[in-house]
Amino acid sequence: MSRKQKKVLIRIIIASVMVVVFHFIPVENPYLRLTLYMVPYFIIGYDILKKAVLGIAHGEVFDENFLMAAATVGAIILGDYVEGVAVMLFYQVGEFFQSYAVGKSRKNISQLMDIRPDYANIEVDGKLEQVDPDEVAIGTIITVQPGEKVPLDGIVIDGSASLNTSALTGESLPREVKEGDEVISGCVDMSGVLRIRTTKEFGESTVSKILELVENSSMKKSRSENFITRFARYYTPVVCYGALALALLPPVINLLLGHPANWSQWVIRALTTLVISCPCALVISIPLSFFGGIGGASAKGILIKGSVYLEALAQTRYVVCDKTGTLTKGVFEVTHTEPAEGFSKEELLELAAYAECYSNHPISKSLKEAYGREIDQSRVGDVEEISGHGVQACIDSRSVAAGNGKLMKQLGIAYDQPQKIGTEVHVAVDGRYAGYILISDVVKPEAKKAVSGLKAAGVKQVVMLTGDAKTVAEAVAAELGIDVVKSELLPADKVSEVENLLAAKGEKEKLAFVGDGINDAPVLSRADLGIAMGALGSDAAIEAADIVLMDDDPVKIATAMNISRKTLRIVHQNIVFALAVKIACLALGAVGFVNMWWAIFADVGVMIIAVLNAMRALKYK
Repeated sequence: MSRKQKKVLIRIIIASVMVVVFHFIPVENPYLRLTLYMVPYFIIGYDILKKAVLGIAHGEVFDENFLMAAATVGAIILGDYVEGVAVMLFYQVGEFFQSYAVGKSRKNISQLMDIRPDYANIEVDGKLEQVDPDEVAIGTIITVQPGEKVPLDGIVIDGSASLNTSALTGESLPREVKEGDEVISGCVDMSGVLRIRTTKEFGESTVSKILELVENSSMKKSRSENFITRFARYYTPVVCYGALALALLPPVINLLLGHPANWSQWVIRALTTLVISCPCALVISIPLSFFGGIGGASAKGILIKGSVYLEALAQTRYVVCDKTGTLTKGVFEVTHTEPAEGFSKEELLELAAYAECYSNHPISKSLKEAYGREIDQSRVGDVEEISGHGVQACIDSRSVAAGNGKLMKQLGIAYDQPQKIGTEVHVAVDGRYAGYILISDVVKPEAKKAVSGLKAAGVKQVVMLTGDAKTVAEAVAAELGIDVVKSELLPADKVSEVENLLAAKGEKEKLAFVGDGINDAPVLSRADLGIAMGALGSDAAIEAADIVLMDDDPVKIATAMNISRKTLRIVHQNIVFALAVKIACLALGAVGFVNMWWAIFADVGVMIIAVLNAMRALKYK
């Protein structure tokens, strides 16, 4: 609880005790009684009165502060001291609950804000010196010790450690890093000293981008929030003028008809109307629900850039996914080895790794990683790379060729046709076929669950767009249960395919595109909703996206949709409940069936119930 909340709570307790004591102490003198009740009234209501006066001075008359001030001052003038103080007291109780709820929903966001590093360690004259991360240039060597936050993005040049990424991804499983691995800012070093060469300035680092997204999320308001803002702008003045008419017209009409005016009776009804009409429950609970939904999503490692995007998630019926890095790991791995007669799997892999040892191509890297041993390059000579075909080399005085089917045809060597899907690396030794190795971009283990989760969340069609070959793309689509697959596409072709889908979908249906690469940025911007894989994704994709998944887990797309729907259910419940109670109480108050105490429930009670309901958006299981 903040100091401000504690002060409000103390004021509420003091004012409540004083009202109870004064109520049970019989005071006959009306002036003394007024003076006594003014003490708790000003203790609990001076800030509301101050805001009302300032609002009038600045031309912003019609707000909840004005309504509370007018109603309570009017009640006191009419001699209803207890009711006047009680309205202000219960209003502050409602404000306290609202403040507590906002603080609770901010907690997830503030935990995320804790990822901002306070300093970076750089070595000066053999000693570590703490400097502001903003002052660290690209290429600087920084040191991160156990228990410290990684202050900037970079590459590990020395050391190994376990990194706690929970503040970024929402996952508790630590990530192991070693020399040569990329690290992102905001992680916490749990073990081991790391020396990191920075690759970005602090303003462009991951932690800065995340904080910027969260801080700006409240600027992108949903349709529901904008509706409530417009509604309150017109609703409050209409109610105020209606209350004024209720206080003046019936007594005047009574006088004209020769009946008693009963001014106090109609003024009390008008004041009751003012208290009932206060739109606090809607104005507070609706933004709070969306804020809670965004906070709850952030705790799951899902960054949503504004409530407008949270709302759009609930209407998403088409999800278009890029393949590489989204549904697959984006890392080539050896998935199958098939040696020919006279060769073993180990020998086949060794020959391919040695033949490709001088290349930095992803396929070459995957062969060397699968071999897993140190390569003695002195065994290799006469390396010749044949563009688009493969490589030839002399290994231990033997002529070795490693490449695709085109290379085998060029050398006149008969080769086996693989029965499985993947990139083929055929190997021949001294003109004799030695077998083939299959290399594939491995499907993420959670990808199939992600696709079924999307369909369970109400998505009509899951579409995969990729630049890969048709056979590879169709195999992945069949394995994951994807509805439509488009392959061999250039970035411009992906935009065209998305535009065709946008033209075909229903007016109220939304289309989301999920991608991770820099070539996905145009499509992310073109879709109704852009979702980026944030942990390994490019800066351009994260900038263009509306939602960022911090741990690259596609299952969280469905999680985000379910959080969105839960949040919208809460918003609609609050709107219907608040309006129904207020309309009923306004009608009853106008004809005298509802007194000031019922008015307090219609305002403060409804607000407390709506705020407590809104807090449910914070939690999602």
